[in-house]
Amino acid sequence: MDLVLETGFPRGSYEVIQQVRLGVQRGKADEVARTIGLTDKEMAPILNLSERTLHRLRPDALLDNNSSERLLLLEQLLEHGLDVFDGRADVLGRWLRIPLSELHQQAPLTLLDTTTGFGMVHNVLGRIEHGIYA
Repeated sequence: MDLVLETGFPRGSYEVIQQVRLGVQRGKADEVARTIGLTDKEMAPILNLSERTLHRLRPDALLDNNSSERLLLLEQLLEHGLDVFDGRADVLGRWLRIPLSELHQQAPLTLLDTTTGFGMVHNVLGRIEHGIYA
């Protein structure tokens, strides 16, 4: 578990900022996507890239800060989801694609093109985790 600094932010938060500033390799996007079977068509809006641009990037190419941060947010969200669904990537993958009443009949995956959407999906996962899912 991360130690909390005097600022109240987990130490890992500063490591994530540094990683974002350095850039994350495009190949990591493929690794994260494989976790739950996301296609490039699904990944492109999450990374704020066109599908064509995503296809053209070589695996060792560095994503810009925006795409790097979104990829790391996705990785954190998938880790949270896997914890909630007992490591069942297939269940998480299906859940992300199902419209939910809590999200105004939108599938969680469709909200991940915004950072606010990431927060909303984490919130729903937290409610499931604590048994207050409606």
